[in-house]
Amino acid sequence: MLAHPTLDRLHAMGLAGMARAFDELAANAEAEQLSHAEWLGLLLDREWNSRYDRKLAARLRFAKLRHQAAPEDVDYRSERGLDRALFVKLIAGDWIDAHDNLAICGPSGVGKSWLACALGHKACRDDRSVLYQRVPRLFANLALARGDGRYARLQRTLGRVQLLILDDWGLEPLDDQARHDLLEILEDRYGRRSTIITSQLPVSAWHDVIGNPTYADAILDRLVHNAHRIDLTGESLRRNQQRKA
Repeated sequence: MLAHPTLDRLHAMGLAGMARAFDELAANAEAEQLSHAEWLGLLLDREWNSRYDRKLAARLRFAKLRHQAAPEDVDYRSERGLDRALFVKLIAGDWIDAHDNLAICGPSGVGKSWLACALGHKACRDDRSVLYQRVPRLFANLALARGDGRYARLQRTLGRVQLLILDDWGLEPLDDQARHDLLEILEDRYGRRSTIITSQLPVSAWHDVIGNPTYADAILDRLVHNAHRIDLTGESLRRNQQRKA
């Protein structure tokens, strides 16, 4: 690293990206051909990219996505009924700006969770806050939080995050407390934030999973009323991969 007062000032100001770029340019003889504006542009680009990368890493750590999925890696060739035009539109993220929801349904192994995480990853890249939760574990965590004083804070987090992914919905019927917790979460989010929910059950069966008709009507009104739908079909992709192997 070259000793230079400007370099020291960049480090002192916390401009690590610009400092690295300055050090590299100062050591590169070809950089002498650059104008002052070009030098400044390169320094600013490096700082911008450095800050973006740090922010993205922090968003992904907070999101705790189940899969390292990216929209560029989505498989549109598998016979599972994935509408490419619809999914490309969802990747753009306008539905999140509109505070719409998304329901991804289909049998086990067809990639519901992976697709949800791919959309979550893209939302993080678009500077949106994302949080992934498996529904059975979420209700267990809420029960624990109620006992140790974290309940209100956890509910605020679930209510404020810009994209909440609720995975594995409908594996078992809801009890009274789970119904109440879910309604509170969705009430905080309705019309303000977006939710992705994945389920092996079709939307038509969700009413029975919730159980209580009054709660079921209230929950589904907030969850399904403004929801886009992806209904997947076909055999498990995991089983197909095992056959190929």
